[in-house]
Amino acid sequence: MKYIGLHEQVRKNNFNSTLLLIAFPALLLGMFYIIIFFIAKDNASEYPGENFPVSTDHNTMFFSVVPFILIGVGIWFLIAWAGHAAFIRLATGAKPLERKENKRVYNLVENLCISKGMKMPQINIIEDDSLNAFASGINEKSYTVTLSRGIINKLNDEELEGVIAHELSHIRNRDVRLLIISIIFVGVFAFLAEMAFRSIRFAGRGKRDSKGSGAIVLIAIVVTAVAYFISILLRFGISRRREYLADAGAAEMTKKPYALASALKKIADDPYIEAVENRDVAQLFTQNPTPSTHKSASWDNLFATHPPINKRIELLEQFV
Repeated sequence: MKYIGLHEQVRKNNFNSTLLLIAFPALLLGMFYIIIFFIAKDNASEYPGENFPVSTDHNTMFFSVVPFILIGVGIWFLIAWAGHAAFIRLATGAKPLERKENKRVYNLVENLCISKGMKMPQINIIEDDSLNAFASGINEKSYTVTLSRGIINKLNDEELEGVIAHELSHIRNRDVRLLIISIIFVGVFAFLAEMAFRSIRFAGRGKRDSKGSGAIVLIAIVVTAVAYFISILLRFGISRRREYLADAGAAEMTKKPYALASALKKIADDPYIEAVENRDVAQLFTQNPTPSTHKSASWDNLFATHPPINKRIELLEQFV
């Protein structure tokens, strides 16, 4: 895949970030609008003598709760935005890698950053013998490159440089910020879908019309499930392509595409990090660090977060 250039990719990712900031709240409001419509319709059927127009009633209800929805989402987003670095460290078991502990890694990162005029990111390590890495962060203060112990020990300098260049390309392209935004919003829909499924056991309690109450709960479950599904598709829409672009960016940065291709071949043999169980965090890695047979697998795991690694290797070898 031809590398389209840093400025063009940054522009596209900034544009996509804006679209996500609009699309996810719009999807959330649309979900609540549909649920409130059926609630209002159910209420109107219970009190036919009132003759309230359903459209007016549900619109009034919707606009009365919109501020609370937006405030709730805003608080969720701010907490997740501020605490994402700590959450990622907890989810991966990563810790800072000190310069005195591994000057080799620091020299490789520093040389690449100097060549591109980048500020050096933080460097973390995961104590796992498997081979994997990822970049994270939302700005220069929080940008981080995390490497597993296995990838440091088992790759030669050229291969490790290619992997680090791949992760630095994610930072330069603003991929990491875009993904974190999508992860935060998908988390909102996952929480609401879980709440909807849990609420079915309480349907009908304390109400005269348990049938109507149960129908509303079922509608809420269907609507939240569909919204969650759409939010996942929005996330996956940016997840796969970014790996190809970062591979191309690494090839452009190091002028050694064969080195990254060789590294990916080794990564493909053992990318699985035992500490990583969160599927959202897993998409940050060079290769998905959780096996497809993972115990927490569910229907949304049918959609891959990464393109086939063999295809990535094939494309890189075309640069040679």
